[in-house]
Amino acid sequence: MRIFKTKRFHKWASNEGLSDEVLSIAVDEMEHGLIDANLGGNVYKKRISLQDRGKRSGVRTLLAFKQEECTFFMYGFAKNERSNIKDDELKALKAYARELLGYSDRALNKALQAKKLFEVINDGE
Repeated sequence: MRIFKTKRFHKWASNEGLSDEVLSIAVDEMEHGLIDANLGGNVYKKRISLQDRGKRSGVRTLLAFKQEECTFFMYGFAKNERSNIKDDELKALKAYARELLGYSDRALNKALQAKKLFEVINDGE
């Protein structure tokens, strides 16, 4: 499974201290059925703990996820920043997920080269 971060998510995750290893673990959990919420349209919510603080005081991530294919981390927020996303935001994320999950290998490579996407690298695997 290939895992990617959007440019916006990459910047946010760096500021929050979310490593690629932590993101890889979250996707592995999802592949094993540990999903916090299926929001429809291949958009999922996944809680991630931050440095020994536990999942309750961690962050929430929204991903475009297709089992055994690829995952795109699209958006993230701290629980203390907001409780959830709005309906219009979810609608936009579903459209974005459809676009991302439809990328060909060529489109993925082009987005990676343009630094619009970043591939999650887990050296611990």
